Amino acid sequence: MELPHRKKGRHTIKQKRKKHLISEFSSIGQRLMNEHLIGGNFGNMSIRIGKGFCITPTGSFLNDPKSVVYVPLHGDVPKQASSEYRVHRDIYTKTDAQAIVHVHPPYAVSASLLSNSKSFTPIDSEGKMFAPTIPIVTGEPGTQDLAASVSDALMHAPSCIAAGHGTFSIGETLEKAYLLSSLIEHSCTVLMLTGTIQSHKA
Repeated sequence: MELPHRKKGRHTIKQKRKKHLISEFSSIGQRLMNEHLIGGNFGNMSIRIGKGFCITPTGSFLNDPKSVVYVPLHGDVPKQASSEYRVHRDIYTKTDAQAIVHVHPPYAVSASLLSNSKSFTPIDSEGKMFAPTIPIVTGEPGTQDLAASVSDALMHAPSCIAAGHGTFSIGETLEKAYLLSSLIEHSCTVLMLTGTIQSHKA
């Protein structure tokens, strides 16, 4: 993997590597769109690169991000980076994740709003095998509180749900993080459709 190089005090990504990353993000982004795991210009993705990571730009469409933004694990963050860069930064700092996918799947979000539980236990076969416990965390989007709660949860599980917001999934590759995102939504869909999750909200 090519590492970022420095130019006039800032990190840059070589053009060939940048084009490859944009293509990979676009491909995974299209799958996320096709499965209705995201809509509009919501969600974000990143890949670890050297001592930082490349993330989709703020406000970009994940199936056509146009560019990528390099964010160092320490130091200033480019203003073009996704507003959830704090979560990604904390995850890469605390775990050995190589890629992160954050989406807003409707059943996972709905399930997190209906239950007061701190986690879900899937009842479908795939969920039991690959994500036997799905933590539910809290925190407002784009905040350090959310970054801390998500990254703490992902030290012990491959995916989690930020209540009322969406899922964060990690993997050795972007594709594996995407597959986990899809799996979590499937597991939550089964939980919801079978009535396993009941509302405990006042």
